[in-house]
Amino acid sequence: MALGSVLTAKDIFRLVERDLVKVETELRTHSHSRVSLVGDINQYVHESGGKRLRPAILLLAARLCGYEGAPAIKLGVVVELIHVATLVHDDIIDNASLRRGRPSVNNVWGNSITVLMGDWLYMTSFGLALDLEDFRILELLIDITRKMVEGELLQLDQNGRSDISVAKQLEICHRKTAYLFGGCGRLGGMLGKVGPELEQKIEQYGTSLGMAFQLIDDLLDYTSTQSVLGKPVLKDLEEGRVTLPITYLMERATAREKEFVRTVIRDKDFSAENKSKIIELVNVYETGIELKRLAEKYAAEAKECLAGFPDSVYRDALLRIPDFVTTRES
Repeated sequence: MALGSVLTAKDIFRLVERDLVKVETELRTHSHSRVSLVGDINQYVHESGGKRLRPAILLLAARLCGYEGAPAIKLGVVVELIHVATLVHDDIIDNASLRRGRPSVNNVWGNSITVLMGDWLYMTSFGLALDLEDFRILELLIDITRKMVEGELLQLDQNGRSDISVAKQLEICHRKTAYLFGGCGRLGGMLGKVGPELEQKIEQYGTSLGMAFQLIDDLLDYTSTQSVLGKPVLKDLEEGRVTLPITYLMERATAREKEFVRTVIRDKDFSAENKSKIIELVNVYETGIELKRLAEKYAAEAKECLAGFPDSVYRDALLRIPDFVTTRES
């Protein structure tokens, strides 16, 4: 698996494929409940698929740090459940109708049931983590989840504002996404007992990777298509979420262009014509290109964090993930 070869998710995950199969099995095992509705929703969620990128990072980080065992599988399930819980709650907040090309859980079962389902997923994840009887791990997971919720609150507080700063945007990305990626790295280091210095490095790897991942997510909202994304383009902006392509645009556009963007956001006038004009402005001012460069900078930082670890197939795979993240199309 040479670094210069064409990168696919299958290449990256192959080294921990058996463990990921176990994670998938455990996810389904812990999806059951005496309340049949819980099982129905869990089955629906699992059928929609997902990259399982977070468990893969955790498993690869653990192997990099010399550890393999059942607790790594369990923690892979834990981080995936936390991730799914955030998606379920986010779809309620965003009033989303689609998730990965299928009707979202809230679209099928309604907001009241969905918010409780998200709570169930969180509690299930913490219950599984508690089984490990390691309060340092539990403390980390609680801290990550708290920061993710704070990120969502920060974003909601900025909804509809076209003057949000780059620094605030990056803080939201960090809290909403990067902390969980970083936690996946750190959990691998904790399992491997590599000590504080290497734990911090593998955590920073995940954090920088998470920043790159979220920035590309924001970019795809302006550059991809609904058939590829599984949701409408410019959906973030329609829901009031001004992300970095617009923040960069508002720094460069003419006064007339800025007023046009403000008016569209304020009036929620997302006609096909207005959407097309905003995408045109993003392209004219190359704000998408700038965002891609920033994502690639974080990806490069992630790779640098692995310098202190010995060469191995696991380090090789982790070095490849940033490229996968920055070149993905969905």
